[in-house]
Amino acid sequence: MASFLRFISIQNCQKQESFVQIIYKLNAPLSTEQFVELLEKSGLAQRRPMESIESIEGMLANSNLVLSAWHDDKLIGIARCITDFHYACYLSDLAVDEYYQQHGIGKQLQRQVKNQLKAPCKLIVIAAPAANDYYPKIGFQKSESCWVLEAEAEIQ
Repeated sequence: MASFLRFISIQNCQKQESFVQIIYKLNAPLSTEQFVELLEKSGLAQRRPMESIESIEGMLANSNLVLSAWHDDKLIGIARCITDFHYACYLSDLAVDEYYQQHGIGKQLQRQVKNQLKAPCKLIVIAAPAANDYYPKIGFQKSESCWVLEAEAEIQ
């Protein structure tokens, strides 16, 4: 992951009759603990190797494009990607704390990811079953050509 921090944009988010300021950052340093907490609070933890801290640390360390959303010093959203910036960008994790969902934070994270990519780079995501209806609504097209080889499977 790049070793710099850049503020991308600021968004006001209305929560319970008040506004909070959401700050989006590019490749901001974040701890494994912050990442784990967000995965748990977003509901994404059930689909990640939470039992392996080594895997979680590797997921963070080997991502080369990470956009994060912050409320004060609290990590409330992340778009964690692996990309070459020119042809393909795999959006491996899109997570927003359930308390902050339904306010456009996930969309803004994805917009900021797209802003970092060069044409004709494609944004690719493998959706959690609960999110299958979300992605078409924001412009993604379903691909029938994605294949997954699970960790325990062998190449035949």
